[in-house]
Amino acid sequence: MNKLLQRTAIAALSLAFAGEALATEWNVSLWGKRRAFTEHVEKLAELVSEKTGGEFTLNISYGGLSKNRENLDGISIGAFEMAQFCAGYHRDKNPSITVLELPFLGVSSLEQEREISQALYQQPAVQEDLARWNATLLMPSPLPQYNIVGVGDAPKTLAAYEGLSVRATGGIGKAMEAVGAVPTSMSATEVRQAMDSGVVKAVSFAPHAHMSFGTIENAKWWTTNLNPGTVNCPVVANTDALNDLSDAHRAALLGSIDEALDHYIATYNGATMDAWGPALDERGIERVTYSDSELAAFKDKVAGPAAASWVADNTAKGLPAQELLDFVSGMISSGS
Repeated sequence: MNKLLQRTAIAALSLAFAGEALATEWNVSLWGKRRAFTEHVEKLAELVSEKTGGEFTLNISYGGLSKNRENLDGISIGAFEMAQFCAGYHRDKNPSITVLELPFLGVSSLEQEREISQALYQQPAVQEDLARWNATLLMPSPLPQYNIVGVGDAPKTLAAYEGLSVRATGGIGKAMEAVGAVPTSMSATEVRQAMDSGVVKAVSFAPHAHMSFGTIENAKWWTTNLNPGTVNCPVVANTDALNDLSDAHRAALLGSIDEALDHYIATYNGATMDAWGPALDERGIERVTYSDSELAAFKDKVAGPAAASWVADNTAKGLPAQELLDFVSGMISSGS
């Protein structure tokens, strides 16, 4: 009888350990707070948990695991299993995807930004680029064209940007430079303090970030149609962690990406943009709109030289830079 009880106990423990082995928890490094920019990650966590009966959990941390500029480094050493980052924060670490941050590419919607990003992420040169960091690209964070919020006198013409200190990263920074502004790169979490202290007089962001990081609280003006470009901020997984998932858990994760992105875009185009106009009106923020002729001259001055410089710099690094630019430009011109 005792032997029977022992065998029963051992069998029960074996089942318990088997159940534990099925449970998987991933740590996910984001920053700031939950906002439109992170809704696809939040939705992904929800879907993965539902599909696996709670056996696979994404534990999302806003700033508790890493600084935003160090998320790719954390992925590379396996400090956490998933993270979001922006290409412009460390252009030398992920040069292939910075093609999507070139100014005046002509992307017209979140849907198009999503399609082009996802297609680019499948290119072998891009995957090899991120593989240096043991990172697998999972999904983009599609963002609309950036515009600028600022304090002081509104720049009613592009010539008025001369000497203006602007927080602007990547290609947007290059565009600002071209009209005489002084671009400064800093992470989103540093921007409000820099603006309040006068380190910068203006900030380039998408609408959700202007609201989330408080740049509109003391702002006096906002550009409605400057549209110099946007940033590319992918969500990546540690490749080893992704490969170590069971087939069922990997399928639950990868099979939830499209639904998570659908949710993200619906939220941004809906609730986020619905709140943007009233947020400006409540604070009496002046809207600044530039003429078509000024914008055309701005684009002509910036777009070609920026693209040529990007190709030259990244070809020298061993990337098929012209091929990547042609791939992106081809999708845009075809209306993809």
